Amino acid sequence: NISFDHFGRTTNPHHKQIAQDIFLKLYNNKFLVEDSVEQFFCEKCQIFLADRYIEGECPFCLYNEARGDQCDKCGKLINSIELKNPKCKICQMDPIIRRTQHLFLDLPKIEPKLKEFIAHSQLIGKWTHNAISITKGWINDGLKPRCITRDLKWGTPVPLDKYKDKVLYVWFDAPIGYISITADYTDHWKQWWKNSSVRLVNFMAKDNVPFHTVIFPSTLLATNDDYICITDISSTEYLNYEKGKFSKSRGIGIFGNDAMDTIIKPDIFRLYLLSNRPETQDSDFMWN
Repeated sequence: NISFDHFGRTTNPHHKQIAQDIFLKLYNNKFLVEDSVEQFFCEKCQIFLADRYIEGECPFCLYNEARGDQCDKCGKLINSIELKNPKCKICQMDPIIRRTQHLFLDLPKIEPKLKEFIAHSQLIGKWTHNAISITKGWINDGLKPRCITRDLKWGTPVPLDKYKDKVLYVWFDAPIGYISITADYTDHWKQWWKNSSVRLVNFMAKDNVPFHTVIFPSTLLATNDDYICITDISSTEYLNYEKGKFSKSRGIGIFGNDAMDTIIKPDIFRLYLLSNRPETQDSDFMWN
């Protein structure tokens, strides 16, 4: 059986400290830029609609249940203001547009260091084909400043007085959890995260690739600290469920409790999932 050395969350005290420290290093190193942006606002709920709080039609593939940060169908990252026919996910009302001030990670400024990292990592490590092509596509399309703050009540607070009512964007904040959860596990976490002899191997589906090969490495590189970055990445295509997409939020798929409720032994699930792993193309979990 696979077991966790430590199961942690980004709500642990170490996380706030480390995430804010990384943020401030970026801020002091001039890798953050301020900008006023248009954002959807729900007049009924009286909140700005960030990411999963808004849904609409994808501007790229026209999928009509795209979220405010990414389309589940085509995998493209989305600026929520680009959604067509947007609806508040909470009350289903049509939102209005308001301007709000945010901080952006200056990816174009970091790009030279990022390209060096990518070339070196692919030389010494092992990257799956889709990880290479997705990352190359991002670089070739031209990197743009990436918003890393949100108008939300939950999350890691931005440690600046001017932005005291904002929090760090989850996809800026969450990967830092790899570091903070290690720190929650051991006081010697720097032996893992600030040690050039350590190999960092990531496993994921293809939709998470740009966060781990572009955005998170850019974040760590911009600290000018000695954090290690990813060396190896094993990314798959999608495992679908009965010809449709798995969705935790919509309750579509098989989850831990469902598997436990069957009479099927864990090794049978393991064998089936390994044999059906979507290495080079999408595959389906089928009961029959």
